[in-house]
Amino acid sequence: MELRQFGPDDLDDVRGRVEILNAASAVDSPWDHPATESDERGFLRFGWDKEPMLAFVAVEDGKAVGLGEYSTSEWDNKHLAWLGVVVAPEHRRRGYGTQILEALVERARGEGRSSVGIDAWESETAIAFATKHGFERKSQAINRRQTLADIDWTTVERDREQAAAATAAYELVRRTGLTPDDELSALAGLTAAINDAPTDDLDIEDEVFPPERVRDYEEAQLGRKQALFRIVARHRETGELAGHTVVAVEEERPWIGHQHDTAVSPAHRGNRLGLLLKADMMLWLRADQPQVLTVDTWNAESNDHMIGVNKALGYQILGRGLQFQRDL
Repeated sequence: MELRQFGPDDLDDVRGRVEILNAASAVDSPWDHPATESDERGFLRFGWDKEPMLAFVAVEDGKAVGLGEYSTSEWDNKHLAWLGVVVAPEHRRRGYGTQILEALVERARGEGRSSVGIDAWESETAIAFATKHGFERKSQAINRRQTLADIDWTTVERDREQAAAATAAYELVRRTGLTPDDELSALAGLTAAINDAPTDDLDIEDEVFPPERVRDYEEAQLGRKQALFRIVARHRETGELAGHTVVAVEEERPWIGHQHDTAVSPAHRGNRLGLLLKADMMLWLRADQPQVLTVDTWNAESNDHMIGVNKALGYQILGRGLQFQRDL
């Protein structure tokens, strides 16, 4: 088996990646939105915040049988490499997953990384594979989806008004696209509040969010043809940014939305700002982007507070993702 690296301009390999991802998704997570060539090319080019993963295709006898993914960051967690292994359903249980994983682990070891992680949708097979290769289950997250046609909008409007009454000391500012330069530093500080979210037993450090990284995130999403909608809560008296929430809407499939960061700074918690921000985002999308049909979100299963907010706003569980980690 050959494991060959490829990039966003290797169109045949991108098409093969999309085929394998969608075949695997049909078996492992049939609720997933299908991968598309244009979005995968964007992701391979820009990543989440201009640190794109390295992508590999596993080939045997001229046939693509699986995929490898290798992700690291130069901002933080330099001890860690996060790995991805996907084998086409018709080629599973033939040792390809093991060969892909071992090659990626060796790359991490060669770079001096001291830890590697993998994730997978919850299944006995995934757990057995991780255990076989010395990975321990460290965390789990829930994928939820909000179907806007099923939402009780009267309840959302009521929740929004009640939260607004409890947060009269704050104003909400709606923005699309890039954050103004003069607010980027303040937004970077607010973004770092996400480090308070549970990480369970994962061996990870706090993420670092200088203004440059926040800008890289915004430009990467726009480069991937994801329209950004952000609402910021500003404290009226001090002008401080107290919280924010971000939803990305696909330009290629504008009926699909993705919930990104929602965070409230520690000094402003306990005021129902999280509920206010997310409810206001729903009402904004309904008015400004009525073609949006669904919004997906992820939360650590131990993040009780945000899960409670999401339940109140009509998010329904799709599946559970497991995170495994191994020391090298």
